Amino acid sequence: MKIDYEQAGVNIEAGNEAVERIKEKVRSTFSSNVLTGLGSFGALVDLKPIVEKYDHPVLVQSIDGVGTKTIVAQMMGKFDTLGIDLLSATCNDIVVLGAKPFTFLDYIANEKLNPDVVDQLVTGMVKACCDNEVSLVGGETAEMPNVYLPGEHDLVGIITGVVEKDKAITGEAIQAGDKIVGLASSGLHTNGFSLARKLFFDLGGYTVTDELPEFDQSVGETLMAPHINYTMPILAALDAGVKVNGMAHITGGGLLENVPRILPKNVSAVINKNSWPSLPVFDVMCRIGDLVDTEAYRTFNMGIGLTIVLPEDQVAALKKALSAFDGIDAYDIGEIVSGDGNVVLTSE
Repeated sequence: MKIDYEQAGVNIEAGNEAVERIKEKVRSTFSSNVLTGLGSFGALVDLKPIVEKYDHPVLVQSIDGVGTKTIVAQMMGKFDTLGIDLLSATCNDIVVLGAKPFTFLDYIANEKLNPDVVDQLVTGMVKACCDNEVSLVGGETAEMPNVYLPGEHDLVGIITGVVEKDKAITGEAIQAGDKIVGLASSGLHTNGFSLARKLFFDLGGYTVTDELPEFDQSVGETLMAPHINYTMPILAALDAGVKVNGMAHITGGGLLENVPRILPKNVSAVINKNSWPSLPVFDVMCRIGDLVDTEAYRTFNMGIGLTIVLPEDQVAALKKALSAFDGIDAYDIGEIVSGDGNVVLTSE
């Protein structure tokens, strides 16, 4: 009996079609430093023009995925914002170290490759890359029957950036008396979707098309709100000379787990949970699941996507720099005090 790869579950022609559909879109993200196009075994990027602006350049890299947000996208049959989520999540991971991103690699895996889905995923990625001056230098599509269930998709990306060694922001300079500024999120971003799906679809009994009085759109659209990318606003603030002692991207683990990652062991962060506007999506989830603060604030970002720790006399300059960017809302959410490296939530 003769058998071929497609009978085993892998369609090479579908893969070729997907590549052809995205090739020119990907090319539109290239800076003049990119020396190879899509299809090369590896990406060639000329580092000299990038690093010659630095006295002591340090590469900064991070890898992340969009997690089970892909399942909500699957339920909606709409994948065009997941690429935005991925690029934003990885960019935010390195900009909190003071780094400017310059290249991105993506990995798209599924049970059965659908060229239209790949096109949607990459279209979002391309938009986010162009908006943030990042070159999408390559990627991988993998069709793996039996590894993934029918309809499942996985989306992962690697960002590379650069920072001047003596300007890297690690949190070591944080001290008692510093203030904490929080940048508003658009919703869940890419964290906590396993619990969110449990709350909305299992306990609440809602579908992605249901509309709740608290939302101005459907449940699905609310959950799929694109991840905000804070890269350009933060880099603008740093370029303007704002002194920042530490930053934390509020990803999985929420404020309670991510802020301590940058705190010296002799200080704590006191955060007033009533100091920024509450987002309806978090209010509804807390109500459905009767979530206690410790569970909510260590699972979700609760409306704050990134925190900036800086001396009090730098706060005004930071807010002035951020105000030049639409959709970036900054709030005074707390302060640093003597402590043991943890976060203390207060209501005042």
